[in-house]
Amino acid sequence: MAIEKATFGAGCFWGVEAAFRQVEGVVDVAVGYTGGDLENPTYRDVCGGHTGHAEAVEVDFDPEKVSYEALLQTFFAIHDPTQVDRQGPDVGRQYRSAIFYHSPEQRAAAESAKIVAGQSLRRPVATEIVPASTFWRAEDYHQRYFEKRGMAAHV
Repeated sequence: MAIEKATFGAGCFWGVEAAFRQVEGVVDVAVGYTGGDLENPTYRDVCGGHTGHAEAVEVDFDPEKVSYEALLQTFFAIHDPTQVDRQGPDVGRQYRSAIFYHSPEQRAAAESAKIVAGQSLRRPVATEIVPASTFWRAEDYHQRYFEKRGMAAHV
């Protein structure tokens, strides 16, 4: 089984992680920070809004069970990709909508999915599509946050 990675920013990472964990073919999901310029950022660093990082999820998936395109559909369905640097009450660059691609094929698929999302929503989609950079795993208390609090079924 060849596991592949997908990385997404869609606002606060807790709900995003919980949503991707429910997708058949997803092997694991980690929450963390990517797209910034500080090494080993902490939650406090990223929430300060000065590191350039996005709260993100790194999804390990089995492409024989779920396609990258299906993950993109989930990504666009679980947040509002038309908002710039915010999701709901969470405001700041760290909450931007972003797809961090790991290959030219992922980039092409992401660009196509963004067009489809814009046509479906009939509004401009603010989602950034950028190369994946170092993914810094968030502190342990953020991993499986909803699950640890008995809230996973509510997502």
